[in-house]
Amino acid sequence: MAERPHRRTPDQLRSRLWFDNPDNPGMTALYLERYLNFGLTGKELQGKKPIIGIAQTGSDLSPCNRHHIELAKRVRDGITAAGGVAFEFPCHPIQETGKRPTACLDRNLSYLSLVEVLYGYPLDGVVLLTGCDKTMPACIMAAATVNIPAISLNVGPMLNGWHHGERTGSGTIVWKARERHAAGDIDYQQFIDIVGSSAPSVGHCNTMGTASTMNALAEALGMSLPGSAAIPAPYRERGQMAYETGRRIVDMVWEDLKPSDIMTREAFENAIVANAAIGGSTNAPIHINAIAKHIGVPLDNNDWERIGFEVPLLVNMQPAGEYLGEEYFRAGGLPAVMAELIGAGKIHTDALTCTGTTIGENCKGKFTWDHDVIRSYDNPLKEKAGFLNLKGTLFDSAIMKTSVISPEFQERYLNNPDDPNAFEGPVVVFDGPEDYHHRIDDPSLHIDEHTILIMRGAGPIGYPGAAEVVNMQPPGALIKRGVLSLPCIGDGRQSGTSGTPSILNASPEAAIGGGLALLQTGDRIRIDLNKRSADILLSPEEIEKRRADLEARGGYAYPASQTPWQEIQRSMVDQLSEGMTLKPAVKYQRVAQTFGVPRDNH
Repeated sequence: MAERPHRRTPDQLRSRLWFDNPDNPGMTALYLERYLNFGLTGKELQGKKPIIGIAQTGSDLSPCNRHHIELAKRVRDGITAAGGVAFEFPCHPIQETGKRPTACLDRNLSYLSLVEVLYGYPLDGVVLLTGCDKTMPACIMAAATVNIPAISLNVGPMLNGWHHGERTGSGTIVWKARERHAAGDIDYQQFIDIVGSSAPSVGHCNTMGTASTMNALAEALGMSLPGSAAIPAPYRERGQMAYETGRRIVDMVWEDLKPSDIMTREAFENAIVANAAIGGSTNAPIHINAIAKHIGVPLDNNDWERIGFEVPLLVNMQPAGEYLGEEYFRAGGLPAVMAELIGAGKIHTDALTCTGTTIGENCKGKFTWDHDVIRSYDNPLKEKAGFLNLKGTLFDSAIMKTSVISPEFQERYLNNPDDPNAFEGPVVVFDGPEDYHHRIDDPSLHIDEHTILIMRGAGPIGYPGAAEVVNMQPPGALIKRGVLSLPCIGDGRQSGTSGTPSILNASPEAAIGGGLALLQTGDRIRIDLNKRSADILLSPEEIEKRRADLEARGGYAYPASQTPWQEIQRSMVDQLSEGMTLKPAVKYQRVAQTFGVPRDNH
């Protein structure tokens, strides 16, 4: 581990230039006087204490993160105990299950606003309160851009859901209940009751969906305290971790331990390995690639396959496994997974973390006692559980999660001895989820077990914001026959709680002329996992003719923007394979060091 610099002195705090600057008494007085009006004292603000922000993502509009309203109090206690002064402030709300047309639309908006707060206000460090899917990347992207000391605290997963003696996992139970409802096994009210059983407490998804994934990867990156990601939201350990996080950020300020010191290339490679081992969400590459861009570390989907594909699945947790968040926490959480990966030589153990020590020092030897929930490296649930990065005439890049390939799917599509790990079939093309819901049960489409379902118009520009709509279930008639999944391909996303091995995040999307825009219902395509290819089975001449026709029609049609932000983001957003970042934003690196403190406001 590289030697850390000497501790900073109070005169080196950013906040001094607001609250104790004898060279500019007029502005110092102006900044001070208004921050005294709710009870803070001049001695606190001029007492050589670091000013620590608490980036609050909890609100009534964000139920998954709402518990942070209480946890922030313990964070504040920890900051005060360590000699800091806490300033809590709200972040733009992001709730996956509440925001239309998609919460992903707001990730970059929340990022932009938090950059302005972290850079433009008298903050020496920040605690990022994360939880629901997009709050972790939004917060850590902003901390990466500004590059002041920052630490992440997850709100924690909900307690396990139960219905008639069986675990009901967040999101995962939705897809299972949809199958039962389509098959006529349950009615509307039973459907609602079963799904509602999966949300028994405060917290985010209790499955290894995108929320649990992203917060585990914050820990794998070194941006949160060891063991913090898995603690269920209502457990006493969650409040204790909030206190310790508040204490730790104060020392991080004195140590000048910044995101750029922690989120190195080695840290991102550790996160990719960890994601495969936990059965992480297909949304992870989008958000981790975006964070890497904002910190200035090269990372792409080829890295996810090269580094992560051959890593085995170790965590037996829905949707890839059986258990939920409480069992995962009791079994040791991410440190126990990292211990297995360290033992197998898969982790860069010298990667620095927010503790001031390395990931190896934090996790080495912390093996689980429960090898049913967290398997040993040599006895995994599945070999080679990472992502494949597929390419071809359909797209330049699309992700397929191999850890959720079911025995049924494997047998039907991948076990042909004459053509192993490959399949061909006719497509039925849907232009958005409304089209899918309207037509999926139309018998004239002749959908059978060999049909491949296509969802287009669901990407960052086309939807807009890239919606979780690719995981399409078969027609009810097929479900009644026991065909529970068909191959699905799309330029949108899929919930991390879904156990469907869809081919997702296709880039470029149809809205900017990607290959999916050229498809017509009845065309045949070929997917070859051995070759990592996805191709339209048409002649080059026919493909070029269709492309010319598409351009003559003015391109692929998609809905008009409905708000100013939709139009603004569409004008500058990158594709999912590139992290769906705002193209002009990624050039701003280490803002606090590059530009110093902003100009005075009066």
